[in-house]
Amino acid sequence: MANNGGRKVYVVGVGMSKFIKPRGLIDYPEFALEAAVKALNDADISFDKVDFAACGYVFGDSCAGQRVLYQLGMTQIPIINVNNNCATGSTALYQARAAVASGTAECALALGFERMKRGFITEAFPDRANPLAPVEGVMDQVQGWDKNTGNAPQIFGSAGQGYMTKYGKATEHHLAQIAEKNHRHSAKNPYSQFRDVYTVEQIEKSPRIFGPLTKLQCCPTSDGAACGILASETFVKAHGLEDQAVEICAQAMATDSPLGLGKDATEWAGADMTRAAARGAFKQAGITANDVQVIELHDCFSANELLTYDALGLVPEGEAHTLIDSGNNTYGGKYVINPSGGLISKGHPLGATGLAQCTELVWQLRGWTGERQVPNVNYALQHNVGLGGAVVVTIYKKANGAKSSPKTKYNPAIEARPITKDEFTKAASQKAKRADYMDSLSVAKL
Repeated sequence: MANNGGRKVYVVGVGMSKFIKPRGLIDYPEFALEAAVKALNDADISFDKVDFAACGYVFGDSCAGQRVLYQLGMTQIPIINVNNNCATGSTALYQARAAVASGTAECALALGFERMKRGFITEAFPDRANPLAPVEGVMDQVQGWDKNTGNAPQIFGSAGQGYMTKYGKATEHHLAQIAEKNHRHSAKNPYSQFRDVYTVEQIEKSPRIFGPLTKLQCCPTSDGAACGILASETFVKAHGLEDQAVEICAQAMATDSPLGLGKDATEWAGADMTRAAARGAFKQAGITANDVQVIELHDCFSANELLTYDALGLVPEGEAHTLIDSGNNTYGGKYVINPSGGLISKGHPLGATGLAQCTELVWQLRGWTGERQVPNVNYALQHNVGLGGAVVVTIYKKANGAKSSPKTKYNPAIEARPITKDEFTKAASQKAKRADYMDSLSVAKL
């Protein structure tokens, strides 16, 4: 479960594209290249320095990671393509960290991207066994299954309703308050797909999707990409990256427990695997939830944020509502949860989400995030979960007391710009041939 490794691992570069509505106007090689170039520029290195890459996406043909990275150079490094549902991005991060921690690589790239279709996510391969069939079968026996509604809103909506029924304290109003907070936070994030602010009443009156969930409590489908550059301590020192390096001091991955196939609806969304990963990560880091200041949490639906407060140990069992009532989940409270706007408002391109969370937390630990900056951040927590299932919990620590400044001409944490030809040239391999596909929307457009 725990990714203990043997060496310290640092994030030295991050970057992402703006998350957008899935309209098919931009193809994945373009926005994925943008994220990778930004991360390499942030680390002030070229692709020649990277000796391992893990690329995550859910919807796409095999070897799409190579299709993206060959644009930077065909350097013959190992490139692994990862698909772990909504936890895909952080699974790529997990793989890259393991490569550096084990000594397999000195510098590794983790890239996540997704080009999605509009509307509910449906089965990509309906002619074969559905990975979610076991939990869907249990749900059908317990409460019936609505074939006209997507599986994700049914699973998470049922889990949220189950939590409220089981403990009798949290209400639908609390779910709407979670969504209100995340929409409000997103207004200060230039990378967010939606930056509109809504009142709790507007959220409650938006169209009902399933159970307690309304439309404004559900994440949208999105296109976008995010990237992280990971390095060993030796690499950090050799390249003078100490001031901007952020340590991954703990990381744990877990999968479903048998509780997910029981009658307790709160477990259908993977709460127990989150509990297991959180325990492993906190033990590895030698801290508790009380030591964390900022959290990027997988709020694909407001109900999942509610459940996860418990599962991460932020509150005692059944007391998630107290974090909301006290204001301890936003600015001025104990934690700031989803300062980026979260999945609900920032967007959720499945493969990119985990690395977008990483990007936001690295910027927060560097103190770069301007109006959405969380004060006095020493530890940051990331939670990324996928049905089917997988979850990764990652804890980041400020590597030193120095406050770094961007190596680019602007602060990417507060301004979302497209990449320039000069930025691409700086990031690309200086030694190997680049696959500048002339029919590509990416390199050819620069």
